[in-house]
Amino acid sequence: MSDKSVRPPASPEARRARARRWTLGVVAALVTAIGLVLMFLLAQATNNRTLYERNYARLFGINVVVAVLLALVLAWVAFRLVKRLRQGKFGSRLLIRLAAIFALVGVVPGLLIYVVSYQFVSRSIESWFDVKVEGALDAGLNLGRATLDSLSQDMSNKARAGGALLSDVPDTAAGLALERVREQFGATDALLWTANGQLIAGAGASRFQINPERPPAQMQRQARANGAVAQIEGLDDTPTVAGTPPTATVRALALVRRPGFELGAETRFLELTVPLPTAVVANALAVQEANREYQERALARGGLLRMYIGTLTLSLFLAVFGAVLLAVLFGNQLARPLLVLADGVRQVAGGDLRPTTVLPGKDELGGLTRSFALMTQQLADARGAVEKTLGELDAARANLQTILDNLTSGVIVLAVDGTVLSTNPGATRVLRMPLAAYEGRNLAEVPGLEEFGRDVHQQFEEFEVERSQHGLDHWQHAFELHSGGMADDTVNLVARGAELPGPARLLVFDDISEIVSAQRAQAWGEVARRLAHEIKNPLTPIQLSAERLELKLAGKLQGSAEQAILAKSVKTIVDQVDAMKRLVNEFRDYARLPAADLKAVDLNALVLDILHLYESDSNHDRVQAELDPRCRSIRGDAQQLRQVIHNLLQNALDATEAAQAARHQAEGDAPPVPPVVVRTRLSESGERVRMTVQDSGTGFAENILKRAFEPYVTTKAKGTGLGLAVVKKIADEHGARIELSNRVQDGAVVGAQVSLSFALSPERPAVAAAPHSSQEHPVI
Repeated sequence: MSDKSVRPPASPEARRARARRWTLGVVAALVTAIGLVLMFLLAQATNNRTLYERNYARLFGINVVVAVLLALVLAWVAFRLVKRLRQGKFGSRLLIRLAAIFALVGVVPGLLIYVVSYQFVSRSIESWFDVKVEGALDAGLNLGRATLDSLSQDMSNKARAGGALLSDVPDTAAGLALERVREQFGATDALLWTANGQLIAGAGASRFQINPERPPAQMQRQARANGAVAQIEGLDDTPTVAGTPPTATVRALALVRRPGFELGAETRFLELTVPLPTAVVANALAVQEANREYQERALARGGLLRMYIGTLTLSLFLAVFGAVLLAVLFGNQLARPLLVLADGVRQVAGGDLRPTTVLPGKDELGGLTRSFALMTQQLADARGAVEKTLGELDAARANLQTILDNLTSGVIVLAVDGTVLSTNPGATRVLRMPLAAYEGRNLAEVPGLEEFGRDVHQQFEEFEVERSQHGLDHWQHAFELHSGGMADDTVNLVARGAELPGPARLLVFDDISEIVSAQRAQAWGEVARRLAHEIKNPLTPIQLSAERLELKLAGKLQGSAEQAILAKSVKTIVDQVDAMKRLVNEFRDYARLPAADLKAVDLNALVLDILHLYESDSNHDRVQAELDPRCRSIRGDAQQLRQVIHNLLQNALDATEAAQAARHQAEGDAPPVPPVVVRTRLSESGERVRMTVQDSGTGFAENILKRAFEPYVTTKAKGTGLGLAVVKKIADEHGARIELSNRVQDGAVVGAQVSLSFALSPERPAVAAAPHSSQEHPVI
C-alpha cells in the first residue's frame, strides 16, 4: 500500500498552519542569512585596517539591527508557545521542552566560549607584542622547517623498509603486497615502477588514474645512490579552497633490490605518497604570515582590542539569537511527527481508525508517521474484515438455526452431566414435550423422559469407553417412549450421539414410528398371505364333509329332536366355514393388493356411482354428498378408489349406527344423528382435490388414532382391523395424503373424519362425470 492511499486531505486550518510555519521559517532563514553575511563582512573588515576604519561602524550597526529582528522573532515564537500552553493544546509542553533543550545546547557553550575568549583577548593581547614575540616567530619558522625535514626523512626510511618488503615479491602478486605496505605506512598511494618508468602495480587513489605521474629521473638517480629519497611537494601551491592551507605531500622513492642480485632481474622502484598534516602546513604558513603582519599590527594594539571585543560580543548575540531560533524551529520540526503519532495513538485507542496525517518528510520520523498511518489503515481493513466475517458468521449461525428449526429430526445439546443446553423445535415435535422450557435442567428430570434421559446418559458413558478403545466417532441406538403409561401410545426413536468440541454432547433423534408401523404392516401382510394359504385349503373339505354327513344321516335318525340337533350342527359348521372364508379373502386382498393402474378419474362421478349402491331403504337419509363442481380429474385407479370409498362409507355408517344405538339406550327416544357426509373440494392452489368422509359416531381414542392404519387395529367387536389398513395402503400407492381425526365441537367429540388429498391428472378422464348444477347434492 502506498503512502498516498492513507494520506487524508488537508483541512483549511492545517493549510493555514502550514503556511504560517513556512513563512516563519523563510523569515528566520532570511534574517539568519543576512546576519551571517554581515558577520562575514565584519570579520573581513577586521582583517583590513583601512576597510575596518571606513565600514566598521556601518557594518556593526546593521548587525545590531539584525540581532534586534532576531530577538523580536524569538519573542513572537515564545509568545506563541506560552499561548499554546495556556490553551492546553496537546504537545505544548513537549515543544517547550525540546526548544529549551536545543536553546541550552546552543547558548551555554556560546556563553562559555565568549567569557573565555573575552578574558583571553582582553588580558593576552598585550602579550602578543612582547619583545620575545619576534624571536618566537623566528624560532617557529625554524621549527617548521625542521619538522618538515623530519617528516621527509621519516618517509624516506619507510620507503626503504617498504622496498625491502617487496624485494622477493613477484610482479604478479605486487598489488596485494603494495596494499599491505600502503596500509602499514599510512600512505595514500603506493606504486611499483620499473627502471624505464613503466607501472607494475599500484595501490591507493592513483591506481585509478590512466597515466600516473612518473618519478623524476633525478629522484631515481638519488634512489640508486642512497637507496631511498624523499621530497615535499605542493607546499607553495595556491590552495584550492580559500582560507585553507594548500595540500602538501611527502613523496618518497626507494630502490627495490632483488634477492641475491640475480642476473637479468629488472630494477624496480617503490613510490609512496603521504599527505602532510594539515595542521603542520597551516601552522608553518601561519607563522610565516604572522611574522609579516606582526609589525603592521604592533602599532594598533588598542584599536585591535576594541575590534576583537566588539566583533566577539556581536557574534555572541547573533549566535545566541540564531541558536534559540533554530532550537525552536528544530524542536517544532522534531515534535510535529511525535505529536502526530501521539494524536493518532489517542484516536486508535478511542476506536477511531480513520486515516491519520502523514508528514511528507523523508527522514525516520516521517517514515514513522507513514508506517503508523499504514498500520492504522491495516487495522481498519482488519476490523472491516472481522466485522464482515462476524456478519457472515452471524448469517451462517442464523442459517444453521433456521435449518435446525425446520429439521424434522430432534436435536439436543447436552452437557457432560446430562444438562439440556439447547434444543430445536424438532425435538419438541418428536418428543411431544416443550423442551425449551427445560433448558438448564437434566434430561432425566424432564417429566415423562426420565428413563429416556438415563438411557441416553448411559449410552454416552459406554461410548466414551468404546471410543477410547476402538476410536468410534458416534453411537446409535433405538428407543421406545411410552406416554401416559399406555402401551399403545408408543413413540419409536432412533438416536445418534457424538461428542462436540468442548464439554458438550450432541444428540440427534428421529421418530420412526411410521417406519415401524409400515414394517409391521408389511409383516402382517406376509402373515395374512400365509394364513390365507394355510387356512383356505381345509375349509372346503370341512364344509363338504358336514353337508355329506347331514345328507347320509338325515333319514336314519329317529325323532325330530335328534334331526334338529343334526341340522343345527351342520348349519353352524357351514356358517363358520363361510365366515372363515370371508376372513381368508380379506387376508388375501390385503396381502395381494395389486399395483395401482393410475389414470385420469373423475372423482365426483365415481362417488355418485358408488352412492347409488346405498339407496336402499335401510340407508335412506343416512349418506349426504357435497361435491365441488370445480374438481377436475385426479390420477387414480378406479377399482381401488371404489374399494377405498366403500370401506370408508361402511366404517362411517357402522360408527353412526353404534352411536345412535348408544343414545337410544341411554336417553330412550333420542333425536337422530346427522348423516354421513362425503365431501370433495378443490384446494385453494388449484393443484389437488380433497375427499372427506365424516361420520357422527363416538370418534377414536387417542391411542387408536395413532395406530388406526395398522392391520388388526379396530374398535368394532366383529371387525378384522383391515379396512383402514387397506385404505392406507391404496392411498400410499396413489401418492395421496391421508389424515384421520376426531370432529370436536364445544370441546366434545361429535364424530370422526378421514380425508384424502389427490394430485390432479394432466389427462382427461375416460368417462366424464355427469354435470352437476350445484355444490350440494340431495341426501341419498
